[in-house]
Amino acid sequence: MWFKRAQKNRRLRRGHLLDVKLRSDQIRATRMRLALILFMVPVCTMIGLYLLWRTGEWVLDKFVYENSTFAIQNIEVQTDGVIAPEQLRRWTNVKLGANLIALDLASVKRNLELVPVIDGVSVERVLPRTLKVRVMERVPVAQVNVPMATATGGIAVSVFQLDMNGYVIKPLDPRQREIPLSLIGAQLPAIMGLNAYQLQPGHRIESPQAQAALRLIVAFKHSAMARLVELRRVDVSQPGVVVATTGQGGEITFGLENLEQQLGRWRAVYDYGKRMNKGDIATLDLAEANNNPVRWMAASGVPVNAPNNFNTTITRRKNV
Repeated sequence: MWFKRAQKNRRLRRGHLLDVKLRSDQIRATRMRLALILFMVPVCTMIGLYLLWRTGEWVLDKFVYENSTFAIQNIEVQTDGVIAPEQLRRWTNVKLGANLIALDLASVKRNLELVPVIDGVSVERVLPRTLKVRVMERVPVAQVNVPMATATGGIAVSVFQLDMNGYVIKPLDPRQREIPLSLIGAQLPAIMGLNAYQLQPGHRIESPQAQAALRLIVAFKHSAMARLVELRRVDVSQPGVVVATTGQGGEITFGLENLEQQLGRWRAVYDYGKRMNKGDIATLDLAEANNNPVRWMAASGVPVNAPNNFNTTITRRKNV
């Protein structure tokens, strides 16, 4: 009887072991299915996104970027200066027939802004086939003449121009201009005393004397003196001052600040000389606010040696 009971227990134990093994296999299979699902979901998602992206690319290429409807047929150019529109079109580096939608506008803008004579650019698409470009040019107000040795041993003068902010410009070739140079007017005032290495087209000259000279040229153009004398050149080689030379040969020394006030004092001295029949100014120092030494030219155009101290300070009557 004990034997039978033990045999029965062995059967129960074997059934229990089989049941445990079966459960372990089921758990392992469930885990494998779950791992496979967790692996396949992101893989299928990535494949789906990739197919969607490629399909979108194909659609854009087929219906937008390769669509002849958006082929550029007109490059509309506007400028506030003298550059010929055809020259501006060449500088954009845009070909007719290129796709307007695929065009990199930032690249077109950068191509134009690399030209030293151009100050600012705006570029826009006008669907379906027009590219519109607006250009703001730098306006030269002065020039710098730099003598340079030629290959044959001679000397040639290389001309650079400066705008009112001091940016260096290389003069345009006559073929690049819409308005001929002969119609622009008189020659620009020359700035003397700059080093050649400072004259890099597209770069700004930071010298305080050079900046003051440019402000003087602009202020002179809008002053009353512009109708009376011609400003030929401005020397910036001396520290703290700039020296302007007129068409009559006079030399006027200016401080670096308050140029409009100094131009007003110049006019006062000029008017005084005319009233007193003293002739043209030979030298005048306006750098000092209250005391302005002046020399006058004789009728022959030779400066008179005796200097005059001309006080341009306006004395106001005090209220009693």
